Amino acid sequence: MADVPREDLGGKTLLQAAAIPHMDTVARKGELGLVTIPADGPVAGSDVTQLAILGYDPRKVYQGPAPFEAAGLGVMVGEHDVVFRCSMVTLGANATHSRGGQQPEIKKLGPHVVMEDATAGGIETEEARELIDAVNEQLGSETIQFYPGAGHRHLMVWVGGKARATCVNPHEIVGRPIGEYLPTGDGSDILRKLMEASLIILRDHPVNDQRRDAGLKPAHCLWLWGQGRAPRLPSLTDRHQITGTIISTSDLHRGIALCAGLEAIDPASLTESDGTDFLSRGEKALDELTKKDLVYVHAEVPPQTVQGTDSKARLKVLEEFDQKIVGPVLDGLPKLGAHRLLLVCDYAATAGISSGAGHQAVYTLYGGGTQKEKASKRGFREADAEATQSGVREATKLIARLLPPG
Repeated sequence: MADVPREDLGGKTLLQAAAIPHMDTVARKGELGLVTIPADGPVAGSDVTQLAILGYDPRKVYQGPAPFEAAGLGVMVGEHDVVFRCSMVTLGANATHSRGGQQPEIKKLGPHVVMEDATAGGIETEEARELIDAVNEQLGSETIQFYPGAGHRHLMVWVGGKARATCVNPHEIVGRPIGEYLPTGDGSDILRKLMEASLIILRDHPVNDQRRDAGLKPAHCLWLWGQGRAPRLPSLTDRHQITGTIISTSDLHRGIALCAGLEAIDPASLTESDGTDFLSRGEKALDELTKKDLVYVHAEVPPQTVQGTDSKARLKVLEEFDQKIVGPVLDGLPKLGAHRLLLVCDYAATAGISSGAGHQAVYTLYGGGTQKEKASKRGFREADAEATQSGVREATKLIARLLPPG
């Protein structure tokens, strides 16, 4: 949600321009401020944010997204196995290597190749499954297995594999030559061979032929990254003596919650077509709270909206989130008794809100009941959160304040 001011919004951020009365109510009545998401490296993803919110220090328990995604997909991973995320990507020829304006056929991976699209043009799950099955049929073995996920994101398990290779998120190198971003370090020779083998298998696959004929981007190869071994998280539910569940369509976020001891709602029960129909999540949250102590609701802006430049499309998502999730939850919570609500937007690195210790996110903690407004003019906005006098808190401490002893 947090973002920089936009010209097409009159110099306002998305949160400043959006009509989000329910989030504003929580911000006025609750505690508003910033929390630091502890993280190593320049970018903390939403998975790192979730770990911190649930009370785990990502610097101690996080290796990469792939192991948690495996947990969300129900993929069994042994203690000594390494899981990699396999992103289906579209590649292009480096302009300096093109001849006569024609793109040469890509036969090998190297500096002559450019990362054109890190999602293979937003490939659909059904098409992607055919491709990943074809790769597994030809490259799968006793030590290497490929597993289908959703859209462009899939998994590879390397039995007894090496986890210390340096691999790069393909989203970070779109438009750049891939030569210096290919895997390096321990075990990278095997990873590169697998990636190049997938290039040969996928290049002439009928699914890609159909995508080209339809004017869609082909999935040229599998890009391996985000690796790690099976996570071992201390149970959140045991530590706080609670029951809980997560509501999310993301394999990654469900995986983190499952590793923390929460249960997970079947994503098929969330009636969602284009990624912006949030109504079922608010209803499901209230239903689960009749049976559980804690419900974690995860929602995200659809990838096609994130990658686009249409601010109005983003505003629509924010306003629907406020109307269809926050509103119904606020209305329904008092009927369930005493309650607390924590609202956190994803890390605000794009808004320039960061420090050496990690990224900072806007949060508000609301005690419910008949709590009076603390500041009548403020709302759930970046500037309002920065202006509060509460200081910057550490995200890993929020769960203890949401779930006080007893």
